[in-house]
Amino acid sequence: MAIEMTFKLIKFGLLPAILAFGLVLSVEAVPYNSLPGWRTNTAKRLINLNELQTGGPSKDGIPPIYHPRFVSVSQAAKWLSPVEPVVSLTLDGRTRAYPLQILIWHEIVNDRFGDVPVIVTFCPLCYSVNVFDRRINGREYTFGTSGMLRYSNLVMYDHQTESLWQQVIGRALVGDMAGANLKAIPAQIISFEQFRTTYKNGLVLSRTTGHKRNYGRNPYAGYDDIRKSPFMYKGKADDRLRPMEKLVTVSLDNFSKAYPYSLTQSKYVINDEIAGESIVVFHIRGAVSALNRSQIATSREDGSTGVFHREVDGKILTFSYNGKDLVDDQTGSVWDITGKAVSGPLQGKTLIPVVHGDYFAFIWLVFKPETEIYLE
Repeated sequence: MAIEMTFKLIKFGLLPAILAFGLVLSVEAVPYNSLPGWRTNTAKRLINLNELQTGGPSKDGIPPIYHPRFVSVSQAAKWLSPVEPVVSLTLDGRTRAYPLQILIWHEIVNDRFGDVPVIVTFCPLCYSVNVFDRRINGREYTFGTSGMLRYSNLVMYDHQTESLWQQVIGRALVGDMAGANLKAIPAQIISFEQFRTTYKNGLVLSRTTGHKRNYGRNPYAGYDDIRKSPFMYKGKADDRLRPMEKLVTVSLDNFSKAYPYSLTQSKYVINDEIAGESIVVFHIRGAVSALNRSQIATSREDGSTGVFHREVDGKILTFSYNGKDLVDDQTGSVWDITGKAVSGPLQGKTLIPVVHGDYFAFIWLVFKPETEIYLE
């Protein structure tokens, strides 16, 4: 009964209202002690099965997209607001945008860039966007939504072995693939306006998904509130940050660092070094939150982020924000949020992107408790 109730609350967008009024105890989390109806090899696992909880919908109850269609930026502009957040992904010389107004209803897109099969994933409960290569040891896998959560995070499954995977880290937890890791691919959340300005020939995920959903509407209205608590979270607390504080996160060579939005939004640019690598974190105005108001286009300004290596042509650049533009201090060239020099002596140069995330603090810190928090 609790499972059916949770499904209805999510489906009809009532769950956030329940959360807002502190009535979540009426939607009891049901732990798994076995996986009836699954062909998952539960004898091979990294976790106890009782760490898995029913999120509400059943297997693929939140339907992934397996055959994505795309439209031009001019076509997408008919239904996508300039300030709406999109996942910008460039691979194999092609660039595509995946609007969060679509991902929020599907969570997984199985796609392909030339010879590279990818999954674009989004867990709304953690605000975790991750892109992965779908190949492991030369074999290609496709992914769906299991209907389960762990630490409030989406648990995916692959169709080939029905192994269960943690979305935020791309690691198989239970099944024949347990212990395997998906390779992360750099992507960033920017506004649709920033995307179409930079990538005039870019493509945008179409609303023609094979499913009828109220795209543009946020079924988790009010969830993105730093004063709230995460839904069905059973992990450890980290007193350094509020659980729902948003972070820009980076891991390089097993060293992790997190940059709270409360700092990145005010500083715009952070030049830093991680594991001997010179990086820069950009955070400028642009995209709104996908989880604030019921209509995403009218939501709170959150900004757009990007993380890049600072080396260009063998030289380490430092960056600053002059009140209008992102500029490098060495040449005065102007750069955009995607890491491209748009004017000045370095016009046409591109910074190499770093895999990063824009997550709620609780989900990053439960998996990376050793993370160093940037404090200026």
